[in-house]
Amino acid sequence: MDSRPQPTDRATLLARLAEPCKYDLAVVGGGATGLGVALDAAQRGHRVVLVEAHDFAKGTSSRATKLVHGGVRYLAQGNVHLVREALHERVHILQSAPHLAQPLPFVMPSYRLWETPFYGVGLKMYDLLAGRAGLGATQWLGARETLRLLPGAQPQGLKGGVKYWDGQFDDARLALALARTAARHGALLVNHCEAIDVLHDAGRAVGLVVRDAESGRELRLQAGCIVNATGVWVDGLRQHDARAGGQPVQPVVAPSQGAHLVVEQSFSPGDHALLVPSTTDGRVLFAVPWLGKLILGTTDHPRPDVPLEPQAGADEVDFILREAGRYLRRAPTRADILSRWAGLRPLVRPADAGSDTKAISREHTILVSPSGLVSVTGGKWTTYRAMAEDVLARCTEAGVLLPRGPSRTAGLPLVGAVGAGRRTPLSAPPGLHLYGSEADAVAALPGADRWLAPGLSEAMVRFAVRHEYARTVEDVLARRSRLLFLDAAEAARAAPAVARVLGEERAGAPALAAFQALAGVYAGQGA
Repeated sequence: MDSRPQPTDRATLLARLAEPCKYDLAVVGGGATGLGVALDAAQRGHRVVLVEAHDFAKGTSSRATKLVHGGVRYLAQGNVHLVREALHERVHILQSAPHLAQPLPFVMPSYRLWETPFYGVGLKMYDLLAGRAGLGATQWLGARETLRLLPGAQPQGLKGGVKYWDGQFDDARLALALARTAARHGALLVNHCEAIDVLHDAGRAVGLVVRDAESGRELRLQAGCIVNATGVWVDGLRQHDARAGGQPVQPVVAPSQGAHLVVEQSFSPGDHALLVPSTTDGRVLFAVPWLGKLILGTTDHPRPDVPLEPQAGADEVDFILREAGRYLRRAPTRADILSRWAGLRPLVRPADAGSDTKAISREHTILVSPSGLVSVTGGKWTTYRAMAEDVLARCTEAGVLLPRGPSRTAGLPLVGAVGAGRRTPLSAPPGLHLYGSEADAVAALPGADRWLAPGLSEAMVRFAVRHEYARTVEDVLARRSRLLFLDAAEAARAAPAVARVLGEERAGAPALAAFQALAGVYAGQGA
């Protein structure tokens, strides 16, 4: 297979989309789950198309805490099955894209004598569940060693700590790698193209009506199997499908919001993440070094709506700052926040659940409607690959997709994957290393020596348009570069230069004004 970066020319993609074709599988939703389904199906030999209303990973899949993990909190809840599955899936992610996903050591500081043995035993259980998929042994630490590994931790009252291992990743760029790898295996993927209706014949779902967001042009796609992988918005397409049968469907998603704050890494210098095992509201709080900054989060607040751009509430910001200030030597304040953002978890509420989303399982659910529409929601980023296997198995069981052998995605190298050798840690500032084996191709483009912002060159913007499906300033600064999530004010300053390069590379407006407004939200203007 050709390893050179493939072009993602918009006109060519839309021309292919307009060609008469009966797809084996049409996927709606370009987040981790939908992309995982598209890649698995394409690698098995199915004819696959995927449409995404906005950009790949625009929703929940770019707003994670950047951890590839089993879930320490889920173990405390007794959800052993989910933790074991996630710990074993973690290895596949780390192997498939080592330039974007790597092991990360964590330290849990203890301020009460019982905490080190109590949580230490629990984390030893974490090791046992991982088995051969473990990344390193859990260690009990004294106060001096804890401060050596976490020099930013609050020293007053420190009794010791526990060190354990998990993983971290660049979520949006990993989603992009999934999309580009699926395309290499023959799938057609089109972002900024919304599925606006489900086509039916004799009561069966047989295709989609899609609309190109840029031109407004509508197209009809024919497919034997349709997978609805739209995350927190999954009920919308289910309603479209149900209207044909005249039967309303009950919503299955109980959205939960998780907010994050980003501050300078100097608040917790070094390459170890900090874990707070139990905050005042019973959640786990992390301080994670990532791309030269420090992520603080997260929260777990139920909400009744599913906005495209959820915002961190004032109470969430205050909560994260207050909890972080209890464990850091230097307490961050609102003035220290470089970016604030929130994501929505697509939790599936059981019939007897109350309003506390912290108690709802993170396991995924697959539903097959009377028309044959297959909907999947719930789950975790870490388990996207296993979820894709389950979805395709259910499609086959439902008789809407022919079997084509087992999944072969375990350990599959994604676009840009590099071999063994010294790698730049994900705690380091962004740069060419995030492109893995494609770094030389990026460096060969015009503008490789012209920097528009820290870690973002003119060549990187050109590469984003030519080979990474980027269409807007937001696509570049939020999900090809991660600058919006790292430093919103810096992203706003870089936006005009990014828009200029986009104008040279593609026809149409690059949505500069819309991005400037969004950057203001991430910067906390008016908060």
